[in-house]
Amino acid sequence: MQVAGRIEDYALIGDMQTAALVCRDGTVDWLCLPRFDSHAIFAGLLGTEEHGFWRLGPAYPADTTPPPADRRRYRGDSLVLESEWDTPRGTVRITDFMPPRDGAPQLTRIVEGVSGRVKMRSALRMRFSYGWVVPWVHKVDHRTVAVAGPDSVWLDTDADTYGKDLTTYSDFTVGPGDRVAFTLSWQPSHKEPPALPDPEGALVATEEFWREWVEHCTYHGPYRDAVVRSLITLKALTYAPTGGIVAAPTTSLPEDIGGSRNWDYRFTWLRDAAITLSSLLRTGYREEARAWREWLLRAVAGDPENLQIMYGIAGERELSEAELPWLPGYENSQPVRIGNGAAGQLQLDVYGEVTEALHLAHMTGLARNDYAQLLQLKLIQYLEDHWDEPDEGIWEVRGPRRHFVHSKVMAWVAVDRTIKLIESGEVDGPLERWRELRDTIHRTVCEQGYDPHRNTFTQSYGSKELDASLLLIPQVGFLPPDDKRVVGTIEAIQRELSTPDGFVLRYPTAGDDAGVDGLEGDEGAFLACSFWLADDLAMIGRVDEARQLFEKLLSLRNDLGLLAEEWDPRLQRQVGNFPQAFSHVPLIDTALRLTASGAYGG
Repeated sequence: MQVAGRIEDYALIGDMQTAALVCRDGTVDWLCLPRFDSHAIFAGLLGTEEHGFWRLGPAYPADTTPPPADRRRYRGDSLVLESEWDTPRGTVRITDFMPPRDGAPQLTRIVEGVSGRVKMRSALRMRFSYGWVVPWVHKVDHRTVAVAGPDSVWLDTDADTYGKDLTTYSDFTVGPGDRVAFTLSWQPSHKEPPALPDPEGALVATEEFWREWVEHCTYHGPYRDAVVRSLITLKALTYAPTGGIVAAPTTSLPEDIGGSRNWDYRFTWLRDAAITLSSLLRTGYREEARAWREWLLRAVAGDPENLQIMYGIAGERELSEAELPWLPGYENSQPVRIGNGAAGQLQLDVYGEVTEALHLAHMTGLARNDYAQLLQLKLIQYLEDHWDEPDEGIWEVRGPRRHFVHSKVMAWVAVDRTIKLIESGEVDGPLERWRELRDTIHRTVCEQGYDPHRNTFTQSYGSKELDASLLLIPQVGFLPPDDKRVVGTIEAIQRELSTPDGFVLRYPTAGDDAGVDGLEGDEGAFLACSFWLADDLAMIGRVDEARQLFEKLLSLRNDLGLLAEEWDPRLQRQVGNFPQAFSHVPLIDTALRLTASGAYGG
């Protein structure tokens, strides 16, 4: 029974409303339709072939595994994937893409003969509701349609198809110049069939879309290829109808393979989206920044006192968490979860991230929005009464609430940026009172969140533990980089939270026992934190060391330039949901910082 590939074996294709993951062997193992957060029709990523897949590639003997492509790449600066196989009988190319759309979502796969004559096979097994429901598959006017409840999926191709073992097959041969297209389209089952696709026209339009979008990038430094690929990935994770940005297009890819640290990331975290906004603004993408700000205002509405840390991609508030017991999980990592119970947590740092994003939008000349400024004032009014409460913190711990230092630092950021807005004359507010509040937060953090004996800030008040989020202290301006407490914290994190490879853990985990985060098991090095360390090293003048770490991090990307959430130093492989916005955003930021410092060695 064929199972999923390694996380880094996957490519991302998408249409800014949903996304598919394509393995090296030509198998689509993950696709949710019609949105990122919809039920998956291919859930083989979290189980086996029985849970849905679409394999397209050279035919192979039944008792062997499908061969991986010999080469693959994105076509230029686009999200069009090309995979090539060299077989004893010739070479064949498959082009996979999802055209940006206003209508029905489509996944198109075009087979092209390059040399010789190659026997090909398409095997399509659709399983709705995350592999649980077998659809009714039948023909309608020479088109294959699968129906289950409210959903229908239509397969269009000129190749002959047949059904066997609840799977739709197509066997055919391609020679030089032959092109055979397959298109999968979703449509509500009660509506008329979707329009017949135009695969070749859609390919041209998709390439044109990405070429024009990339032309707006204002970064032209030495790491441009890595930055552009990360920007394309962030764009692909944006839900175009609303401007919401998902943290990742997947659920339950494990942080600890075989363990229970498996979460659904197909939602919009305010923190992730805010830092994504920052990267987009700094690289020339103002329209995406404007769309995200509008999404934020709709999601928060008139209720900033009940600000959630995350919302659905259209601003939904109810994100109830559930488990799917019929799915064995990626490499038996259980449970598989959908929804996310962390939506109800108190994380005070998000007030700082949102305020910082709004501040940056204002500073970069994004058109004024009066409600955005009113929202910023209301957020501070709430923080004024609640900043000194314990919370679950940036890492969404499921243990007891604590006075996390990073949360207090970001509360300071929220107040500081709002003071700057008032000082600019854009809005009115209690300037002196909030200056006093800013000073109080700063003083309290320095007194209660700092260990003078070890010369380091700590994870929470009174704690001896460290936390990689402390690396953000100089980056947000809480203290200058050359402050001895900042340097001491950076060096302590390097000593106590670094892996042998030099990457950074978020915080100490407890192995088999539930620790500060309330969870069993360990996790890999958190890639965002490792990029933060590179930033800090550059800020304190250790630019060569910063560059070396950054380029080592770049080497962890898969062959297509994609990163998951974490790196497992023991298994030497990517882990966590994939691809991860919270990894690609700091990659962009660190590239910008190193380029500005001249530390790129060229």
